[in-house]
This record gives sequence, C-alpha cells and structure tokens, in this order.
Amino acid sequence: MVAQTHRMMPPMEYVRLFDEKAGLDGVIAIHSTARGPAAGGCRLWSYPDSEEAMADAFRLAEGMSYKNAMARLPFGGGKAVLRRPAGEFDRRALFEAFGRAVEKLNGRYVTAEDVGTGVSDMECVARQTTHVAGRTALPGLAGGDPSPWTALGVFEAMKEAVAFRFGSSLSGVTVSVLGVGNVGAGLARLLAAEGARLVIADIDPLRCARLAEETGAHIVPIDAVADVEAQVFAPCALGGALDDATVAALRTGVVCGAANNQLASPQVAQALMARGISYAPDYVVNAGGIINVAAEYLSESADQVRARVLEIGPRTREILEAAASDALPPPVVADRMAEGLMKCSEKELA
Repeated sequence: MVAQTHRMMPPMEYVRLFDEKAGLDGVIAIHSTARGPAAGGCRLWSYPDSEEAMADAFRLAEGMSYKNAMARLPFGGGKAVLRRPAGEFDRRALFEAFGRAVEKLNGRYVTAEDVGTGVSDMECVARQTTHVAGRTALPGLAGGDPSPWTALGVFEAMKEAVAFRFGSSLSGVTVSVLGVGNVGAGLARLLAAEGARLVIADIDPLRCARLAEETGAHIVPIDAVADVEAQVFAPCALGGALDDATVAALRTGVVCGAANNQLASPQVAQALMARGISYAPDYVVNAGGIINVAAEYLSESADQVRARVLEIGPRTREILEAAASDALPPPVVADRMAEGLMKCSEKELA
C-alpha cells in the first residue's frame, strides 16, 4: 500500500479520527493549502494498524498537492484514510461521523470518494458537511462517480506516451492492465474500442472474467502480468507495484497506469529510465478524478471537466519530451513542474 517518494516531505498537519460507536478509526492529513483548500479523497481499507494507515495518508496527501498543482486546480493536497472495521458495520454511521470530523476543519479539507468508498458514502458525509464532492451529479453540473474521468485521463496520457515511445497509435498495441476495478475496467473498455489488445489481471477472478468476455482480453495471474510481453504496462491497482524486481521483469516500452504511488522506491524511476522504459508519472495521468471532484465542488459543468481532462495527454507528452531532452527520469521533471506551479496563484496561471 505505502510506496516511497524521492521528495522530502515537510511537517504535515493531521487530525486523528476515532469514534468507537460509529466504527471510525483513521486520519485526515493536510499536506498543503498554498493554492486553496486541501482536496483529496477518503480511502477505506483494511490496514493492519493505525501507524500504516497514517503513513499511507501522509504519502497520499503529499501526492494530492502535486496532482492538484499539475492539473492547474485551485486546491492544495489532503487525504483521509480510514481503517475498515472488522466484520459487519454501519456504513452510514461511520461516514456521518467522518463528515462531522471534516466539518470541524472549517473548509481546510475537501473530501470525496477513493478506494473503498463511493457516491452513497459521500451522500452520508454530506449530511454533516458541505465540504464534500463525489456526490450524485445534478443536471448540467459535474459530479458523480469520478472513475470514468480518471480512466479517460489515463487513456489520453497513454495515447501520447505510445506515440512518443513507438510513434504509433494504440490500435494493435498490447496493453497489460493490473487491476480492473472501476478505473482499470473503464480504461480497458476505452483501449478495446481503440483497437488495443488487452491482457488483464485482478484479485477478483469474476471481475476479470466479465471484463474479458466484454473486451476480448486475455486473463493472466497477478504475479505474471508484469512478465507479459506488451508495449504498455498499466498498473491500476494499489501503490508500490513497481519495484526493482518488477522493473527487471518488465517486457514493455511504456508504463502508464491509474494507480497512485506506483514507484516502490525513488530508485525505481532511474531503473526504468536505464532500461529505456518511458514512465508516465502517475499523479499526472490519473488526475481526471480529482478534476471532476474539483469541478463539482466549484459548481462547474461536465464540459469543463472534459476540457481539463483532455489536457492530460499533451501534458504527459511535454514531460516525457523534457525528460528525454534533459536525460532525467520523468517523475523528477514532473515534480519540478508541480513545485513551480504550487508557488503560483490561479490568477497567475490564467
């Protein structure tokens, strides 16, 4: 779950959450409010202990600062991480308790869904606070499940990365997708419609089988997907999928996927570059979801969301070209760009 970064994290504001009756145990981490309220989703996961949950929250919040800046959004970075209660639990009570905690921050943090949470959970949160997005979409406005927008952003980034690396379109290209939840499955459908050949792997065999029947994908075990000979490897599950062993086994020219914190250590970016593999930085390509969340919170339209998401492809190409020109790993180039943007106001970016 927790992946490392080459950045040096500054001290972070955080709030520990605990409500035994509601089953709430977690943390809200705020990395930056330099560009606006800290925005980032609420993750519900079976963490073994509070320390691991907190460490994940800190890394994810930091990543949101970079992601929101790179997407030119008027938000800083934050994240909520909740430990999933053992056994049956009352989701409404848990998320209403979480909503009360968000409200106490007086708008410094804006939440939405993430891994393990959904629209219905955010509706529960909204009973206690207005500082929430990812709710049911209203006519003409952004909102609802952000995963299709995330999938579209990754798809657009992948088109540019493949054109950069191979000089081709996605038609006929083999893409191996690790993780076919909402985002991974959405990406697979877009790729299939574009004429790509798919190899998929997921912890849920039924989910794989259904998607394979729909798209013609070939199913492989999770521990074999990185070994598949493919032009593109798309990590779309949890973080840390790319470690030294995985990179050594890869038979691909491009890595471009939806997962957050894909690099297990800072050295992995260098290893990918040494092998001639073009890596599209995760927080650049997977920003479609937070773009939708931000637009919903700002009462913007779905057309505005689409316009911003379609900018992800050219932005990815710009990073890959700059990285090649400067002989630097793409994440280093992306971080420098994002850090510069963090110092700019929205007015300066206009």
